Amino acid sequence: MSTPAETSARRRRKEARPQELLDAALALFVEKGFAATRAEEVAAHAGVSKGTLYLYFPSKEDLLKAVIAHCLSSRIADGAARAAGFSGSTTDLMRDILAQWWVAIYDSQASAVFKLVMTEVRNFPDIADYYMREVVQPATELLGSIVKRGIDNGEFRHVDIDSAVHSLVLPLIMICIHKHSLGACPPACLGGTLPVDGHAFIRNHLDLLLDGLRASPAAR
Repeated sequence: MSTPAETSARRRRKEARPQELLDAALALFVEKGFAATRAEEVAAHAGVSKGTLYLYFPSKEDLLKAVIAHCLSSRIADGAARAAGFSGSTTDLMRDILAQWWVAIYDSQASAVFKLVMTEVRNFPDIADYYMREVVQPATELLGSIVKRGIDNGEFRHVDIDSAVHSLVLPLIMICIHKHSLGACPPACLGGTLPVDGHAFIRNHLDLLLDGLRASPAAR
């Protein structure tokens, strides 16, 4: 008969299992690619059976969607909640949201999801649809609403909001892709050039973009 401690340990283990499967899936998808990774490899990496994997995620596509949701969609939802209760300047809000995302994503394996998705979407249109619906659209709406907030209160000059959002986001995605492609190569393979400092990049990027958005004093 199991002791209370053993029962509690099994319960904790069961509760942790979905996250363990997501971690294993992301590690293998990054290493081998989504198409080349077999479900049983993910299960073995997480220390469970293939049947256990399918109890939580009915298909490999569902597993990738869950990875995207955990790594990216949840961060966007957190950002939206922060924005809803933010009472400071729009410049501070934009810097806060993007800096929080950057710390959470760039310094973790989550930064690999962008390269993973870009590599696989042409062969898996359902993943492309999910990524657009659950990542691109809500992120665009959130950042667009922040830019509009700045325009409406006179902090930002009048700009095309969609273009401003693209200018903010696309370089961030590109630097994440670089981290897991050229940035993963030894410097000797890159002509001795030093890797991009992602944290210096985000600071400079935000300074340049926010300075460009700022309304001139005469226009306020």
